[in-house]
Amino acid sequence: MQEFLIPAKPDLQAAREAWLKTLARERRLSPETVEAYERDTRQFLHFLTGHCGGPPGISDIADLRPADLRGFLAARRNTGAGARTLGRGLAGIRSLLRFLERRGVVNAAGAAALRAPRQPKSLPKPLTANDARQVVSIEGQMAEEPWIAARNAAVLTLLYGSGLRISEALGLTGADLATDADTVLRVTGKGGKTRLVPVLPVARKAVAEYRRLCPFHIDPKGLLFRGARGGPLNPAIVQREMAKLRSALNLPDTATPHALRHSFATHLLGRGGDLRTIQELLGHASLSTTQIYTGVDTARLLDIYERAHPRA
Repeated sequence: MQEFLIPAKPDLQAAREAWLKTLARERRLSPETVEAYERDTRQFLHFLTGHCGGPPGISDIADLRPADLRGFLAARRNTGAGARTLGRGLAGIRSLLRFLERRGVVNAAGAAALRAPRQPKSLPKPLTANDARQVVSIEGQMAEEPWIAARNAAVLTLLYGSGLRISEALGLTGADLATDADTVLRVTGKGGKTRLVPVLPVARKAVAEYRRLCPFHIDPKGLLFRGARGGPLNPAIVQREMAKLRSALNLPDTATPHALRHSFATHLLGRGGDLRTIQELLGHASLSTTQIYTGVDTARLLDIYERAHPRA
């Protein structure tokens, strides 16, 4: 965090650094979430510098009012921030204030009293089953190097076949899926939570083909998927390959690697999958998060109804 100029007095800077370390080490939030909270609170301190007439210290945020926070949210909205960004920013500020409240130096009641911006309801946009099959097939990959094409197919097949996040797939080690007998994966997801997911024969075959063609030694304790030079595979590479497939297959911009995870859940539900089981497979902490897929399936049924019914 030292590369950024933090507009705050030393006491608040030190407390904020301690809070960020707590998020990463004790609460085990993902690096991306910690980075977002760091950025959001840094922007808040920039706002307070103008709001208070100078860099704020702990004494300046000891009794923040809802009006102060509304002013920050309004300023962020004026720069184009959407409801989701504002909601996450408010969540980060609340977390920091609660951390300081437990230390007995601030009162977090003002932040707790402020209602978060209303979030727009947006349904996941899955691929059709046919499009998903084309995306994950090794024959459809755009890479010229056979081993890279096999690698891309293996990663995408795990996203669609097992509902993995990109970070989860790229976090697999050489000991995972080392033999055809490995029919279940133990995956570490958000917050360090682990879950068991089944691996389809087609996914095991795709990984085996990648292992056969990969020019680099795959150590059991090292990462399974490698970049072109043998280092860790960057998620951006997978996203770029997916963009090529979108163009080649004339798919919408919503056809991203993460959309394959949405497709996994939606297609399971459409074929009679149990919502609670799908929750466990996805690693959702709350069933309400998984229930969004019922809206996707309902939307699909209504679309079919409207296109097929003679009186629609």
